[in-house]
Amino acid sequence: MDIGYLTSDAMKYPSKDFKKIIILGLLIMISFLIFPAFMVMGYVFRVIKWSIAGVEELPDFDEWGELFIDGLKIFVVELVYFLVPSLIMFLGIWASIGSFISLSNSESTLAPAAVYSAFSVMSGLIILGMVVAIIFGVFFIIGVANMAYYNGELGAAFRFREIIDIIKAIGWVDFIIWYVMMILVAMAAGFIATFIGLMPILGWLVIILVIYPYLYLLYARAVGLLFVSGLEAL
Repeated sequence: MDIGYLTSDAMKYPSKDFKKIIILGLLIMISFLIFPAFMVMGYVFRVIKWSIAGVEELPDFDEWGELFIDGLKIFVVELVYFLVPSLIMFLGIWASIGSFISLSNSESTLAPAAVYSAFSVMSGLIILGMVVAIIFGVFFIIGVANMAYYNGELGAAFRFREIIDIIKAIGWVDFIIWYVMMILVAMAAGFIATFIGLMPILGWLVIILVIYPYLYLLYARAVGLLFVSGLEAL
């Protein structure tokens, strides 16, 4: 797999149709209404599907019912994959808050040691939850792509034997390099957005209407191409 080509293609992809970037940005802007949030996820899923199919153009914004259903499927898959790590982190925070409240009402001389112990437990569980989330995230990425490959079949996102085969075909080292590249691209975009955000109103409009949708499209394209590279290597 040529990581450089894949990343370059994904970075150029959104600029093929600026109008669609803006439309996606408008949906992101009103995502607090919930329904548009599913449309955004559905469109991202469609980009992955089209990329796997070898289509170079950005998908059209049509068949809105299908977009919503696909977005709902993405939400369900994400919920299943990240439920365990979220619970681990929640338990760490909840247990520590309970300990701090109990200790604040206690006059025991052991309070400092107990606070340190509670903080250690919280930190340990949060770190554990983050590690589990990263591991599950690998399977989530390929699981969603596998669902796109099977034209939206929800069960395909949980066919772990197929998912593992694709990851092995991609290569763990290449997958990690791809993962790091996506993080670096996001960090670079975040750095740029920080300065743009200093401009009142206009800056935030640019971030929401251009930068956010650009990253969504880049990421979706990169996932689709990554999955294709795995299929070709099988």
